[in-house]
Amino acid sequence: MTKHIFKRRFTNTILFAFLSLYAVSILYPIILMFLTSFKTTREIFTNPFGLPASFEFTSYIKLLTVSNYLTYFRNSIFVTIISLGTIIVITSTASFVLAKYNFKWKNFLYLFFVAGMIIPIRLGTISILKLMIGMHANDTLFSVIIVGIAVGIPFGIFILTDFIKMIPEELSAAARIDGCSEPAIFRIVVIPLLRPALAAVAIINYIPIWNDFWFPLVFLKSDSVKTVPLATALLFGQYQTNYALVFAVLSMASIPVMLFYIIFSKYFVQGLSSGALKG
Repeated sequence: MTKHIFKRRFTNTILFAFLSLYAVSILYPIILMFLTSFKTTREIFTNPFGLPASFEFTSYIKLLTVSNYLTYFRNSIFVTIISLGTIIVITSTASFVLAKYNFKWKNFLYLFFVAGMIIPIRLGTISILKLMIGMHANDTLFSVIIVGIAVGIPFGIFILTDFIKMIPEELSAAARIDGCSEPAIFRIVVIPLLRPALAAVAIINYIPIWNDFWFPLVFLKSDSVKTVPLATALLFGQYQTNYALVFAVLSMASIPVMLFYIIFSKYFVQGLSSGALKG
């Protein structure tokens, strides 16, 4: 018994040490980024890893008052919210149909959706650009939203379909006996049980949509429709770069991501494992 307890404690200690090192490796760059945002450009190079000599808010003041970054943040928030909302609506309804009903080409349709996880969408950049120009959607936030939705749908279908299959059919049958229509069954029975999986889908798709640089670079030209990643890249000049402002922008841009993850993290592991690891 003593040997067993010692072995278990030793294993737990090793695991705790490993997880602690892993947490430090993640938190240290984030903390360093926030501290660096309060330094001057000169201090960033002379004392890159130390604490600021004095906390300078000049970059944040310039970011919020002088520059156009409030517009860029508003554009990124708008693109992310609309994209995620549309992804959740489309994938939840489509997954419900694929999971609960049998019809011709069902398996082909499911594989068609899931194939989007394998084929990189950037391979079709030129064709997508031509499509947006033909739709007169180029240089609008609509073009970036459409691409974000297209990228997020395959993973959402993959997770939600298997998750919905785990919901007992007896619940739907009982709802039908009570007079519920199929849309009502989806809304009353399925959606409340689907919240952990929906949170997992939202978290997985949030970061790629928020951090997307490629398609805004291709589609967006006007300053009024630029997103945060695209506008941040423009801070790196050919001859001079205001690194203090760059770190301030990066710090501000990371706050929504961390808040979003903190709010929905309790559903993340449950939803992801329940859907993707279904036996």
